[in-house]
Amino acid sequence: MEALDLWVRNTSEVLTVEGTHREPAEAALTPRAGAGIGVKNGRVAYVGPESGLPQGALTDATEIIDAEGGFVGPGFVDPHTHLVFAGERSAEFDLRNQGATYLEIAKAGGGIVNTVSATRAASEEELATLALPRLERLLAQGVTTAEVKSGYGLSLNDELKMLRAVRRLGALSPLELVPTLLCAHAVPAEYKDRRAEYLDLCINEILPAVAREGLARFCDVFTEESAFSVEESRRLLNAAKALGLTPRLHADQLTACGASALAAEVSAASADHLEQVTDEGIRALAAANVTAVLVPTSTLFLRMRPYAPGRKLRDAGVNIALGSNVNPGSSMTENVALVLGLACLENGLSAAEAYWAATRGAAQCLGLQRQGRLAVGDAGDLVVFACRSYRHLPYHLGISHARVVVKGGRVVFRARMNHCP
Repeated sequence: MEALDLWVRNTSEVLTVEGTHREPAEAALTPRAGAGIGVKNGRVAYVGPESGLPQGALTDATEIIDAEGGFVGPGFVDPHTHLVFAGERSAEFDLRNQGATYLEIAKAGGGIVNTVSATRAASEEELATLALPRLERLLAQGVTTAEVKSGYGLSLNDELKMLRAVRRLGALSPLELVPTLLCAHAVPAEYKDRRAEYLDLCINEILPAVAREGLARFCDVFTEESAFSVEESRRLLNAAKALGLTPRLHADQLTACGASALAAEVSAASADHLEQVTDEGIRALAAANVTAVLVPTSTLFLRMRPYAPGRKLRDAGVNIALGSNVNPGSSMTENVALVLGLACLENGLSAAEAYWAATRGAAQCLGLQRQGRLAVGDAGDLVVFACRSYRHLPYHLGISHARVVVKGGRVVFRARMNHCP
């Protein structure tokens, strides 16, 4: 073995997360008690006892991290964000706290269209600059890969601008970003009485332009009463598939509208939200191997009930992923630690299931083969936590314990904390 670039020692355990969602989550995390982990050329090169390292693996050039009894796991993968936007919507937050509903605010001309106006007025450079601190806050929580959606442009030029801003943002940050087109997020104000024309614009102009530039890997749609019908979503997603973009859906969030069944029908990578999913919808997702992306901070932020039925989804054999859904209207937070806690308290997941969902489950949703786990050959994306067990993460509610974050074998974040609680 060549000399390692980085070596993490003195761990309580290393979670390599090499299992599958179809086995008990505790086993799927594949813990290695007391193991160290070494990275070479940005990839995991060794996991095991330090005594098992070949001679010459550690040199003066090897960066040594002392985990001080904390555990090590893969960098978190956030599969659902709206990081790129301009403006803010604190006034709407206040209205909701006084009793207004999300749908009422949207029908009154608020909601997504407010952010659209501010985002259209911002340049590509400004959008990337505004998003960078949000990305840095995710990084400090232990996120090393994040999906980022468009959806606040809602015109050909502005959707392209947003996705180019995502690309620019990726060059400014060590995080790996996965871009998603969400032109079908809402019908823009200028098409209020011409929704069919806007859908045609999405299908005939925006989708082909995004595909030509290679600006997105996925195409998402908000399938809901206040956004796009099941039939409209079907047309858009089938057109996206024909251009090589993988479908995803905001599904069954506010009403049980049949979006989960559509996700299964079009072989979507994921159905996200799912607060109102039916038993029939759950069976469809399981049969089609569609990942359920739960975003419990959004349910909390909107003061909604019920939370998505994570326990039912998991027991039905559906792969679960957890996302922050950071956005200005329904989840203005980058607190992944809170996501983990709510997933256990409100979605009914165990600590191990929540950890799986924030790592390997999320990576699988995004089609990432080497992220969200730490087998030899995988990406050297890892977090050294200032606690001895993953079980502490959801228990210590809303508090990040990411002490050192490593992306591609390079330390990209260090917290001030030094000791396990």
